Amino acid sequence: MRYLGEPHHDGSALYVSDQRPELGARVTLWLRAPLAAGVTGVHVRAVHDGEPRYAEARVDETRQGAGGYGRTDVWWRAEITAVNPVTRYRFLLRTRAGQRWLTAAGLAAHDVTDATDFRLICHEPPPSWLADAIVYQIFPDRFDRSGPMPETPAWALPRDWDRDPVIPSGPGTSTQFYGGDLDGITRRLDHVSALGADTVYLTPFFPARSNHRYDASTFEHVDPLLGGDAALHRLSDALHARGMRLIGDITTNHCGDAHEWFTTAVSDVHAPEREMFYFDSATGDYESWWGFKSLPKFNWGSELVRERMTAVLKRWLGPLDGWRVDVANMTGRLAADDYAHEVAAMLRAEVGPDAALIAEHNHDASADLDRGGWHGTMNYGGFTRPVWAFLRGPQVDLEHFLGTPGGIPERDGPATVATFRQFAAHMSWRSYVHSWQLLDSHDSPRVRTVTGSRERHLVAAGLQATLPGTPMIFAGSEFGLTGVNGEHSRTPMPWNRPADQDLATLAGYRELFGLRRAEPALRHGGLRWLHADADCLVFARETYEETIVVCARRAPGAPIPLGEHATGLYQAADADVIPGDGPLVSMWRLRR
Repeated sequence: MRYLGEPHHDGSALYVSDQRPELGARVTLWLRAPLAAGVTGVHVRAVHDGEPRYAEARVDETRQGAGGYGRTDVWWRAEITAVNPVTRYRFLLRTRAGQRWLTAAGLAAHDVTDATDFRLICHEPPPSWLADAIVYQIFPDRFDRSGPMPETPAWALPRDWDRDPVIPSGPGTSTQFYGGDLDGITRRLDHVSALGADTVYLTPFFPARSNHRYDASTFEHVDPLLGGDAALHRLSDALHARGMRLIGDITTNHCGDAHEWFTTAVSDVHAPEREMFYFDSATGDYESWWGFKSLPKFNWGSELVRERMTAVLKRWLGPLDGWRVDVANMTGRLAADDYAHEVAAMLRAEVGPDAALIAEHNHDASADLDRGGWHGTMNYGGFTRPVWAFLRGPQVDLEHFLGTPGGIPERDGPATVATFRQFAAHMSWRSYVHSWQLLDSHDSPRVRTVTGSRERHLVAAGLQATLPGTPMIFAGSEFGLTGVNGEHSRTPMPWNRPADQDLATLAGYRELFGLRRAEPALRHGGLRWLHADADCLVFARETYEETIVVCARRAPGAPIPLGEHATGLYQAADADVIPGDGPLVSMWRLRR
């Protein structure tokens, strides 16, 4: 399936003049239409206060050569006004074959709803640093230990770092304790920066009765087992001295049953804290996350919840540069209660313009984005799942994908592109590029287990390093660590286990994400799909100055014409065709 002959528009600076428009701003839009597409007229339809308005586009210029792959492209230009905080728009094309709509989902020869319209967003923009970030996720108990094993708390099952394998399921999974701490992270920052990462994301660091710490007993201080408040400040200072940033993990949906707010609410039915949770007045029972009574659910209809949780998020800014919000999709939602959008917008306003707020969703987050709240999502549905389905190994046998029954389906290139485009089309370009594109995490199997080989693993990393969005690397995947589920994936880092260090994978990560760091087109360029077949994906990341063409193959295939001479950038020689080698990711540079 070839996409090169289709008219194209996306939300990048190549096609939209103002990436941070204010309400009422006039914004110039460009549409790129190959001459062969037969476009004879263009209107842009923008929705003002709920009513569609049409403006005629004019031919701006005709370009041939670099960036056009030997084709002639006609560029159409129009202006619209950002009338509303979210102003939707699309293009109406008159072609020799008839009338067509162009939305973020692509070209349609039939009428379509507004759901996939392009969007101008006038809400306060995300922090400027977030668009360039490469995020490195660390599960503190398993990254490094700065000294001897601390005295084991009563709840914990002590484990030897290099001799005791992680328990993947059953008794002991949440209590196995390896003793990693924050000073251990600080001493390994050379490793993090060598990957090209500039932002560390820590899973929770508050005191708790589990190794994952999502059952916080307080939000007032850092767990002493991790080194306490002083260790967090040492880590933050060391990162900031390098020009790097630190993101924490906050449970806005719940706390632990040992949390001081909850124990007060349980012990006194008249306590103000009682309204912070959902208690049954008849039985005294309470709502909790997925029925786990160790995780009582917050009632965001309570002003006390709003006041205290806002104070928590603000208190830790300074050492932290933002938050990943745990189960953001469930926060503020229970039966008839739905405060989710109100809460997200309130927290964004309170933490200010320089702090990031990234929401955890493991399916479709689009309904919770572009509303002045979360800056982006953990894009499991729109990135992780399609990459896994395209690159899964033939022998992989997993029971589900983050709860979706049936294991990991095997899908070809066109189906993979369709998934990428479907999810991206339901959110703004701004939300899409600020969402975390991840291959795995502490809640999922490892990508190496899914792909089954180093070669396919590095193709997955190549897609992560080159597609739009913010790459999020889970610590240890750069060594090729494996794991069949989230618990099993939380393997202690193999600093002293050479047999567990795949140095070729590590070198691949450093080169791929080093390119991401070095190439503006890979961070800020538009995305144009060029080709997909059963085993191959080809796309372009484009700025006005240059185009980078990326080919991701899961298996060998037929060569594909590039249409013009291109300079090899990664695992590629200068060429007029894309070779058929695979599994492999390769890149070429085309200059204007």
